[in-house]
Amino acid sequence: MSVRAPSRPTIQIDPTFAYYLDRSPESVASELELAGFRTVRYFVTDETRVNGRLVAALRERGMDVWAMVIGNGTFTTENLPADWPEWQMTLLKPVNDGFTRLSPFSHRYVTWKKAAVAHLVRTHPFTGFEVAEPYFPEWNGLSSGVYGDVGPYARAAFKQFSGSDMPEFRYSSSPLYYKKDRGRYLLWIEFRVQAVNGFLNELINGAGGVRETRPDIKIATWSLAVDAGQDPVGALREYQGVDAVEMIRTVRPDAHILQTHWPDWMRMHLPSDYIRHYRPFAESIRAVHPGIPLGIQADIGSLARMRRSRTWIREFAKSAGELGYRFWTAYEYSISLPMYREPPRVLQVHRPDRQLVVLEFNKRVDAESAAEPSHYRCVVSGQPQELAIRVIQADGNVVVLQADFPRVSFELFAEGIRDTPGLLLISNERGNESPRGFPVRVTGWY
Repeated sequence: MSVRAPSRPTIQIDPTFAYYLDRSPESVASELELAGFRTVRYFVTDETRVNGRLVAALRERGMDVWAMVIGNGTFTTENLPADWPEWQMTLLKPVNDGFTRLSPFSHRYVTWKKAAVAHLVRTHPFTGFEVAEPYFPEWNGLSSGVYGDVGPYARAAFKQFSGSDMPEFRYSSSPLYYKKDRGRYLLWIEFRVQAVNGFLNELINGAGGVRETRPDIKIATWSLAVDAGQDPVGALREYQGVDAVEMIRTVRPDAHILQTHWPDWMRMHLPSDYIRHYRPFAESIRAVHPGIPLGIQADIGSLARMRRSRTWIREFAKSAGELGYRFWTAYEYSISLPMYREPPRVLQVHRPDRQLVVLEFNKRVDAESAAEPSHYRCVVSGQPQELAIRVIQADGNVVVLQADFPRVSFELFAEGIRDTPGLLLISNERGNESPRGFPVRVTGWY
């Protein structure tokens, strides 16, 4: 029996979250590196508002940084041209959930999106580019009404594709009703698959697209996976236009990622090895594209009830390696259970000169409590030292102390320093303090 290599960790970040704001990009990069990540997937929610200093800070540490954009819509319309309302998808039932769904059948949307992502990779030193969620809504859309696109652009495009009218989804009495006219519906399914993959291909491989703009950049494609029914691969193809095999053939990416679908990630007691049930998706890809590196994605805390523990994440990563996934990623770094439950602790300390000590914590610390000199004690060979310690910087997870520190090595205690529960996604938690009795070793200055 062959032994699988460990699955390489990568992480998704959304720098618009409060946890990343009002701190230096260098402190964010420090924290992510100390957490063990050498590859970061930067969730770009607005192509015109990217923290270029953060991308640069990550790259300066030698980390790979992927630009991850959303394909099927946007969280903000502020950066869109005035005619953007005409680009919208039409769903069977209107939805007001804070996300604007845009149609891949809208030529104006596709043209704008391609120009936006080309500008994105031209402007910032991203090492990779990927489009998450390029597919149609929704897993249970035909029953919930969150199903589209069924608007005028889709209707016209299907007419051109098939020479016939679009299936009817609302009125079962119609002869075009999708359950009655099976042939028309099968054409519709194929039409939607080609629309998703054609949209991606245009953004990435089209004239003026990502690859022409940045021939050196790596490309990853994303598709969904779900533990559901006897033929989940076929079900996703039908419901959301997802066909990973055809996507990879069309786009020719350097890697492909299976994204955990919401019916799975929302489960409170989701087993850490749940991705074993995604074998049909991985096997269908490997049968046709055996050389493509596969990654797997999890959600680790979008809802309070399903925040994943450090043990869960470790077991998930182990399962990913056993199942042959080259890498794993998770949404999102700042939302997992350890952020709410684990106290701040110093992971790294260095001494740029005799009078300065730089502490790097495992997480962001509260600047007010970190700036209190009484929270730091210096001990040499078991003897407490009376020092006038000044905190000259408290920046994210980095605290810089200044004092007439001993020339010899010493122990430094950082106690009673609080974390930042109010900056987390779920902001009504009590928070934690750095524990007493756990010193860090500071080297001598000779």
